Amino acid sequence: MAGSAHAAEDAPRVELRAVGELGFLDVLAHSLRQGSDGTIFRFPEDGGQDNLYTFVRLSAELSLHGRHTLVFLVQPLDLQTQVVLRRDVTIDELTFPEGTNLDVRYAFPFYRASYLYDLLGGAERELSVGASLQLRNATFVFTSADGTLRRTSRDVGPVPLLKVRVRWPLGPNWWVGLEADGSYAPAAIINGDSDSATTGALLDASLRGGVRITDQVDVFLNLRYLGGGARGTSDDNDDEFGDGFTSNWLSTATVSLGVQYRLPALD
Repeated sequence: MAGSAHAAEDAPRVELRAVGELGFLDVLAHSLRQGSDGTIFRFPEDGGQDNLYTFVRLSAELSLHGRHTLVFLVQPLDLQTQVVLRRDVTIDELTFPEGTNLDVRYAFPFYRASYLYDLLGGAERELSVGASLQLRNATFVFTSADGTLRRTSRDVGPVPLLKVRVRWPLGPNWWVGLEADGSYAPAAIINGDSDSATTGALLDASLRGGVRITDQVDVFLNLRYLGGGARGTSDDNDDEFGDGFTSNWLSTATVSLGVQYRLPALD
C-alpha cells in the first residue's frame, strides 16, 4: 500500500491526453431482421459488406491525481454498399425482389463518456475499473436504385457499460495494454422503457502494444473486437411499417495505428 501511495504522489496532478486511431475494419458477421416475418439479411453475403472499411477513433482524457480519469470518445461507423439482390428480401413487410439493384446504408456511430479509477495510481502502470455511458445513433436504410422501394429505421438511446483498462511497462519505453467496455441486459433496464421486450449486448475490447517516442508522444498498434446488437419486440413502435420486432447482431475486428499526445502536466 505504501508503494501504491508513493506512485500516486509521483503522478501529475492534472494531465490531459488526446488519442487518435486510424486503420481498417473487417465485418466478421452481421445480420439484421426487421419485422417478425422479415428475411434474415446477412450483410457480408447479401449486402456487400465483404470489403475492408476505414476505421477512425478519437478520444480525449482528463486524469486527476493519477487516480481518476474522465474519457470522452467519438466513434464513427457508417457502412454504405450497393448490391444486386440474389433472392427476395423482406424488410418490415416490404419485399425487395430478386435482381433489385439495392443501396444499403448501415450507420452505427456512437459517443461514449467514461469514468475510471486506477487501483494502482502509478504514472506508468495502470489497473483501472469504472463505467461508461454510450449514446448510440443508429440508421439503417434499404433503397432500390430507382428509388421506388425503401425501408428505413432510426434509433437513438443510452447504453450503460462496465469498463476496465490495464497498461503495463515492458521496459523503459515499451508497454502493452488492454481495454474493454461491455454490457448485456434487457433494453427495459438499459433504456428505462417498460414497453420493450428487447435484450441487447455490446463488447468493445482491445489489445495494444506501444512505444514512447518522446515525453509527450506514444504510438501503438491496436487490435480490437467491436460487436453487439439487440433482439426483441418493442410495443412502443412509432414506425409506419412493421410490428416492432428487430434482430440486429454485428461482429467486427479492427487493426489500427494510434497516437497518444500528452499535454504538459500541471503539477
